[in-house]
Amino acid sequence: MARKSDLFLNFERMWREMDELMGEPWAERRPRAARMAAGFTPRVDVFYSGREKPVAVVLVEIAGVDADSLSLEVSGRDLAISGERIVQRTEGRVYQQVEIEAGNFRRVIELGADVDAEGAEASYDDGILRIELPLRAAQSTRLEIEPKNAD
Repeated sequence: MARKSDLFLNFERMWREMDELMGEPWAERRPRAARMAAGFTPRVDVFYSGREKPVAVVLVEIAGVDADSLSLEVSGRDLAISGERIVQRTEGRVYQQVEIEAGNFRRVIELGADVDAEGAEASYDDGILRIELPLRAAQSTRLEIEPKNAD
């Protein structure tokens, strides 16, 4: 039987996946407390660049995230980015507004081309994570067609 904590983790994962699938309008409909408990989903830009050495470039907006907490994983055409943003909330303060999302995040980006994970490079500057993934050259194979005997 599943433990209670496992059930909540699965529920939070489901909300994050729905947020990614449905986009910002969907995420904004959830109660603020539920969104904060589930962590956050960083915003991402993906583009392709270069003629001689084409690359997929992924920019991730994660200001306030310590680079040591970041994890990147490439599996096929999927790039998974995870980490944690810690925001100190002090007891005894009366907050008028709380908009800085904090907590754990995991974002999976499906790339539109095959990439070479071994040649990937990542840099983090001024709150923007930049990941460059070299594209794999398309391979084609010519097939011979054998005529079928009319026997």
